[in-house]
Amino acid sequence: MTVIESPTPLSIDLDARYTLARAVAQQAGERALQMFRNRAALEVEHKGLQDFVSIADRDVEGIVRRAVSEAFPDDAFLGEESAAGVSATLSSERVVWVVDPIDGTSCFLNGLYAWCVSIGILVDGEPLIGVVFDPNSNELFHAARGRGAFVGETPLNASPSCHVREGLLGVGFSHRLKPEAFMPFLGRLLGDGGMFIRNGSGALMMAYVAAGRLIGYYEPHINAWDCLAGIVLVREAGGTVNDFLANDGLLRGNPIMAAGQALYPVLMTLVEGPGEQS
Repeated sequence: MTVIESPTPLSIDLDARYTLARAVAQQAGERALQMFRNRAALEVEHKGLQDFVSIADRDVEGIVRRAVSEAFPDDAFLGEESAAGVSATLSSERVVWVVDPIDGTSCFLNGLYAWCVSIGILVDGEPLIGVVFDPNSNELFHAARGRGAFVGETPLNASPSCHVREGLLGVGFSHRLKPEAFMPFLGRLLGDGGMFIRNGSGALMMAYVAAGRLIGYYEPHINAWDCLAGIVLVREAGGTVNDFLANDGLLRGNPIMAAGQALYPVLMTLVEGPGEQS
């Protein structure tokens, strides 16, 4: 059993949380898959431009929240569907479960298969556990700090690519930003001979970076529940990720940039532009 000791009486049992995260991600994903197959009956609301919520999101988040509350009542919980009501002091909690019950809701509602359940766990402000479950392919991506990343029992390794011409780059964009914040990057990427894919699920594409299926991923603004699990996966697969949690990224979101170690500085140049690296 891996335990993180605390100066307070509370100790953190990572093994138990890792086990629960994997189990509840699959349980929640199986419920989501049932609803996906009967999605015509779902009630859907519009939260904003390109932003939807359905009874499925709330139902699936409830499955995870209840499991966490029963097993670890002192742990904090940040879910996409309940984020509006969280306290600004959430970042100071010892353990925070960061959950997107259905990442890729638009794909889910439109009968596309690019959606998943994403669960990340922060301990003392550090992402230590990441689980992404894709019910459609029955793939469970999972990682814990210092233990490596896996899909099922198979170890994952980020791509060794050195240039954007050597594979597909995942990208994401939402209308929280103006298109002008994204288009220069795309121009530089295509100008260097690269090609991109956007499947509608940031969590799933981060898992694909960890698996070496994508050479990297970039999105100019993403929410924590969409990427916290992926951050652990990519780092444990030997890749590099920017400091997403800087400047209250947990509650405000931030840019995300992830790639294999060799490609990461190349990707940074494309994102920031020549001569703009800090």
